[in-house]
Amino acid sequence: MAHAHLKEIEAETLRASGLLIGTLMGGMLVVSSFVLDSPWLSRTLFQFEPVANATGRVHSPYSDAIALIGAVLLGAPLVWHAIKCLSHGHMHMDELVALAVVAAIALGEYQEAGIIAFFMILSNLIETRTALGARASIESLLRLTPTKAHVVRSDGKEEIVEARVLKPGDVVRVRPGDNVPADGEIIRGESTVNQANITGESIPVDKALGSEVFSGTSNLTGVLDIRVTKAGGDTTLGRVQKLILNAEKTRIPLMRLIDRYAGWYTPTICMLAAVVWFFAEDKTVGIQKAITMLIIACPCALVLATPTAMVAALSCAARLGILIKNVVQLEYARSLTAVIFDKTGTLTTGELSVTQLKPAPGVEGVELLWSAASAEQMSKHPAALALVAVAKKARIELVHPEKFGETAGRGIEADVHGDSVIVGRRNWLVDKGVDLSALSGPDYAEPEGVSLLYVARNGKCLGWVGLEDRTRTEARLAIEELRKLRIQNISMVTGDKWSVARRVGAEMGCTEVQAEVLPEDKLHLVDDLRRRGHRVAVVGDGVNDAPMLAASDLGIAMGAAGSDVAINSASIALMNNDLMRLPFLIRLSRATTKVVWQNILFGVAFIVVMMTLAVWGPLTPIVAAAAHTVATAFVIFNSARLVRFGEERAVDVVSYLGPISVEPAPVAAAAA
Repeated sequence: MAHAHLKEIEAETLRASGLLIGTLMGGMLVVSSFVLDSPWLSRTLFQFEPVANATGRVHSPYSDAIALIGAVLLGAPLVWHAIKCLSHGHMHMDELVALAVVAAIALGEYQEAGIIAFFMILSNLIETRTALGARASIESLLRLTPTKAHVVRSDGKEEIVEARVLKPGDVVRVRPGDNVPADGEIIRGESTVNQANITGESIPVDKALGSEVFSGTSNLTGVLDIRVTKAGGDTTLGRVQKLILNAEKTRIPLMRLIDRYAGWYTPTICMLAAVVWFFAEDKTVGIQKAITMLIIACPCALVLATPTAMVAALSCAARLGILIKNVVQLEYARSLTAVIFDKTGTLTTGELSVTQLKPAPGVEGVELLWSAASAEQMSKHPAALALVAVAKKARIELVHPEKFGETAGRGIEADVHGDSVIVGRRNWLVDKGVDLSALSGPDYAEPEGVSLLYVARNGKCLGWVGLEDRTRTEARLAIEELRKLRIQNISMVTGDKWSVARRVGAEMGCTEVQAEVLPEDKLHLVDDLRRRGHRVAVVGDGVNDAPMLAASDLGIAMGAAGSDVAINSASIALMNNDLMRLPFLIRLSRATTKVVWQNILFGVAFIVVMMTLAVWGPLTPIVAAAAHTVATAFVIFNSARLVRFGEERAVDVVSYLGPISVEPAPVAAAAA
C-alpha cells in the first residue's frame, strides 16, 4: 500500500507539473497579446493599423489569434473537468468558472477569457500544492523504511536483501546512522534510537538486549542485531501509514453539508447571472456582470475552509505522536466534558514491582514465588511480568506450565509439574473452593495501597504476593491541565482493590474512583456519565480496556507503538505514554474548530460582498478572478498555521519530563 500511495503522489505531482507548464505557456501568450495591442508595435513591426472591436477595444488581429490560443490552453482543463463531472452525474461548483470562460471566448473577449482561466488555474495549483505539501510528512513517513536490509545468516555472514522480503524470524544488522527496516527485538548490542517519527518523543531512547524497536526509527550510536517480529505493512510504521491515509479521506459533517448543497448552488447562481444579464439595459455590460458573478460565485475559499484545516491538524498531531484515525474524532475532542482513566498502565506506569511475600505457615518463600512465577509465564499482565522478572532476578529456575488459562480481571490457572496452580484475587480463589483460613491472622492482613495476588496449589493456599505500581510523573500535570480546559469530571476506574484505587485517585485529584470492577463492568461508568449529559473520553492501554474504549465518545489508547490491540480498539492512539498529549489534543481540536469557522465566515463574506459589487459596482471579470485567487490563498495560509500549533509548548513538556523508567523493587527476605 505504501508503494502504491507513493506512486499516487508522484502521479499527482506530475499532473500538477504538466498543468503548471500549460498555465505558464498560456499566460505568456495572453501577455504577448497585450503587448501586440500596442499601436506603435503594430505599425512598426507588422505595418498594421490597430482597429476597434465590437466592445470598443483597440486591438491587433495578431493579438486576437495569440490570445485565443492562450485562452484555449488555459481554459481547456477547466472546461474538460466540468464536462467530466457532469458526465458522471456530479454537480460541482467548478462549472461556474468553465461557463464564464466559455462565455468570454464566445463574445470574442479572448484576453479576458485567458486571464480569468489563468487566475482560476492558479487557485487550483495553490490548492494542489497545499494538499501535496500537507501530505509531504506522510510521504516522508513512507520513505523512512530503508529499501535494503543487512540480513545475518546462520553462519554469521551478512547478505544485503530487499527490505520488503523480510519475514518474522530473520535477523538484521543495523549500524549507526541506519534506519531500522522492520519491527523487532534486539538480540545483540546496545544503542540509542531516535523514534520520534513513531512516538513523537523528542529525546532518543536507550535500547538494550530484549528491547523492542520499530521500523523506520533511526539507530544513532551502536550496532544492533535485531530479530524481526513484524515486517512490511504489519509493522507499527506500516499501520500508522494506513491509518493516516484513511484519516485524510474521512469527512466531518460540515464538509458533507457543503457537498449536499452543491447540487442546487450552481443552478441558482446560473439563474441569478441570467436574470442580471436579461434585465441589463446594455447587454454587453450585462454579460460582463454575469461572467463576473459566475467567477465570484465559485466558492473555492468556502469549500477549502474545512479540509485544509483538518489536514493541517492531522499533520500537527502526527508530528507529536498522536494518531487520529478519523477527523470526526478530532472534532469531538473540543467538546469533551468528562474523561475516564484506566489506572494500570495509564495513570500508573503499569510496571508493577513485587514488594512483599507472605507465605502461608509451613510454606517457603521460594516455593511460593516459584509456583506463582512458573504459572504466570504465559500471561502478559503487568502483575505476571513482575512476578517472572523478580523470580529471574532471584535466580529461581522456572518450569513451563503444561496448561494455561486466564480469566480477565480475576487471575490464571495452570498446571505446573502436574500440580494445579491458581494465582489471582482473593474472592476468585474462594469461588474456586480454596481454603484461605491459614491466612486469617493479623500478620496476613492486607497492607493499604498494595495489590495482592493469592497463590494456591492443588486447592491449598501457599500465601500471597504484594505488588505496587508507580503513578506517572506527568499524569498529575495532565489532569491539572484538563481542569483548566473545563473538563468537569475526571474519573478513574480499575480492577484493582479499593485501597490502591483510593491512594492513586487521591494523588491524581480524580473526581470519582471505581475499583474492583471487571472489564465488562467498566462500561457502566461510561453509560452513567452519558446519562448525566457528559461527552466522555476514555483513556486506557487498549488491551483489557478495549470494550470501554469502543463504547466511549472518544477512545484514546496510550503507548500504542507496537500494539495492534491499542491501535485497533481506540479512536485516537497516543504513540507514547506521555499524558500531556491529551490536553494538547483538546487544545488542537478547539484551535482547529476556530480556524474552520474563520475560514467559513471569510468565504461567505467574500461571496456576498463581491457578488454585490459584481451586480451594482465596478467589479470586472479580471479583477474578480484575481480576488478569487487571493481569497483562496488566504484560507489556505490561515489553515496552514495549525501545522505548527503548540510546537514549542509540546517540546518543552516532553523535554522536561524526559524518559521514565521503573526498576523492580527488591524481593522480601522470604524469597532468599
